Amino acid sequence: MTGAADGTGDGRPDPADPGRAWVFGDNVDTDQITPSRFIVSSDPDELASHAFEDLRPEFSESVETGDFVVAGENFGSGSSREHSPLSLVGAGVSAVVAQSFARIFFRNAINLGLPVLICPGADAIEDGDEIHVDLDAGVVTNHTRDETYEAEALPEFLQSLVEQGGLKAYTKAKLDG
Repeated sequence: MTGAADGTGDGRPDPADPGRAWVFGDNVDTDQITPSRFIVSSDPDELASHAFEDLRPEFSESVETGDFVVAGENFGSGSSREHSPLSLVGAGVSAVVAQSFARIFFRNAINLGLPVLICPGADAIEDGDEIHVDLDAGVVTNHTRDETYEAEALPEFLQSLVEQGGLKAYTKAKLDG
């Protein structure tokens, strides 16, 4: 695992830069993203070392900064804890692209500054494909297959949260004014 990068100015990778797609199926729950036995810490790097440990043991050792998580329906279902999206932030994941998200995971990801896009065509992306995401336009480009997929662009306010690095950073910036 390589950890966070410096592509967006806040230490996080830029989804506009190409990265590897790590593809998962439907109904990946928060315990599969970050097994509950490891949530004794809120340190993103520590949590990243256990990301997908039971589902794809090679993930935490092989993921590189700027890679993407791609999934089917109902990604992030289960508990409402923030540890799962936080582990992906710690792993340096640029964005999560899925056909649909559990509502609480979606919001927790945004609150932590992790871009998430609903993309009905995400099932066409295969493990290992090189992709990038245009957050403003809501477009996912698959360089391996020379294809593009329409996603739901985040509303302007949610994009602001992500660009600032999450809700805490956004709020701090507003208060510091």
